Amino acid sequence: MQDFIIGRIKSFGYALKGIVYLFRSQKNAQVHALAIPIIAIWGYYLSLSASEWCAIVLSMGLVLALEAMNTAIESIIDLVSPEYHLLAGRAKDVAAGAVLIAVIFCGIVWAIIFVPKIC
Repeated sequence: MQDFIIGRIKSFGYALKGIVYLFRSQKNAQVHALAIPIIAIWGYYLSLSASEWCAIVLSMGLVLALEAMNTAIESIIDLVSPEYHLLAGRAKDVAAGAVLIAVIFCGIVWAIIFVPKIC
């Protein structure tokens, strides 16, 4: 049982190490993280409902999680294909595209929630 607990604590530490790396090294993750307090202040000021907060938080979490996956995919590709390869480039582009799709839909969710309250 003790080994299990120690293993979970180590796993948590590795995950935190990855999150720190993400925000220290990836400019897009930093931009996404900057949006969080701005949106939170707007949400507080506009008195969002619990369901609106859930939509906002889930959309932000999705974008950040996909940004982390994109970073992981790019790191793996750089390891296995240090020279340019069409398929490596395509994989990186598609992973970045996944983040962009999430950002676009996140923006749509935010617009649906915030625009009526602002107008």
